[in-house]
Amino acid sequence: MAAKKTGTKSAARKQNIAKATAKPAASIAARDDIDIIALDLPPAELSEVMKAYFAKCDEKLGFVPNVLKAYGFDNAKLEAFVAMYNDLMLAPSGLTKLEREMIAVAVSSYNRCYYCLVAHGAAVRALSGDPALGELMVMNYRAANLSKRQRAMLDFAVKLTAEPYAVDESDRAQLRHAGFSDRDIWDIGAVAGFYNMSNRIASATDMRPNTVYHSQSR
Repeated sequence: MAAKKTGTKSAARKQNIAKATAKPAASIAARDDIDIIALDLPPAELSEVMKAYFAKCDEKLGFVPNVLKAYGFDNAKLEAFVAMYNDLMLAPSGLTKLEREMIAVAVSSYNRCYYCLVAHGAAVRALSGDPALGELMVMNYRAANLSKRQRAMLDFAVKLTAEPYAVDESDRAQLRHAGFSDRDIWDIGAVAGFYNMSNRIASATDMRPNTVYHSQSR
């Protein structure tokens, strides 16, 4: 009996040593910074403006978002995308930057867009300082302890995504009751519309998010 116990302990030690010395398995997302989209679209020569924009991203973020690289096959399309993104997500608005990112994630969650859920889920975590909020936005915003204003905003954005034909004056009235101005309602619709477009481009091309997003603000 003693010999058997000794043998069992020895085998267990060997297994533990093997586990400790084994190389970690490669991440399932390991190639996402290489195979950014499933289409063969060689990058075009960027304008000086876009070269400077890529350099600014690299300086401020530490990387260039893959969505920009994906659009890099056509400088005109890239510039149009950047202009629209900057206007909707960064320009002055009655919506905070966090609220706009929350819309992006709620819409992308309905559309099950891998790229935008990863990238904008990270943005919600960073802007809110609350990793749990980022996870809730990705999974089901209705499970989050949101303010009445935020809930009304996201309900509208998701209805606009799922049933745009069903949006009527009663939906806009609910937003006004929650404290949104008519300009704010425009911005909610514009941000939701932009991410519905972006989700579909990302899904059509199998766009992959930068791997760095997965570990940000955890």
